[in-house]
Amino acid sequence: MYVGYLYLAIAIISEVIGSNMVVNTEGFTKLKPTLICILCFGIAIYMLSLTVHYIPLYIAYAIWGGLGIVLVTIVGVVFWKQSVDIPTLIGIFLTVAGVVVVNLFGKTH
Repeated sequence: MYVGYLYLAIAIISEVIGSNMVVNTEGFTKLKPTLICILCFGIAIYMLSLTVHYIPLYIAYAIWGGLGIVLVTIVGVVFWKQSVDIPTLIGIFLTVAGVVVVNLFGKTH
């Protein structure tokens, strides 16, 4: 089971890197950031495919989505100087709360 969470962590980190590289691709016109972006998304999907051997897809995807949103938002604020408003923070909080509820109280986990 723990190896599944390791695979999931790698998938999430790869997806966050890939998502942030999209900013640098300038519409996929810059080769290096585009290749890094494609590579990271490929790694993310591959690692998710390994994850679901250990963790049910709905759990893995909920964690991926929740943590991905939080991490992409943090990176956006810190590195890209994007602003986040209160409704966005509330939405992110609700997403994370949903992931926690599914993981702590889900019967089929």
